Amino acid sequence: MSQQDLTADMLTRIRNAVRNKAEIVKCLNSKLNRGVAGVLQSEGYIDAFDIIDDGRQGVLRVRLRYGPRGEQLINEIHRVSKPGCRRYNKVAELPKPLQGLGIAVVSTSRGVLSDRQCRQEGVGGEVVAIVM
Repeated sequence: MSQQDLTADMLTRIRNAVRNKAEIVKCLNSKLNRGVAGVLQSEGYIDAFDIIDDGRQGVLRVRLRYGPRGEQLINEIHRVSKPGCRRYNKVAELPKPLQGLGIAVVSTSRGVLSDRQCRQEGVGGEVVAIVM
């Protein structure tokens, strides 16, 4: 069975794993998924991620992070730009989830960045996901 939207699948797996208090999530590997995982790691939502070679495209293993008392750090995570309806924003129009407490993951010409990094570098792009 082939997946159409690997990023939406990854976000759903992370959402379900956080809800079940899992420590590790395995997702299909793609360049965009690696970028999203890199942004989540740099913003402190996940501990680490690595790529496991399975002879095909590989598997992305994501180690989730929780608060000191076991509380969820990812309360809400959803896909914004979908294959049927892409969402592109200029740097001035990028969303600020929870007035800056959450992040928007943006795919730009300089790679996958958070909305804060996009504002620092002055680039816009495709808003992939919002994490709160």
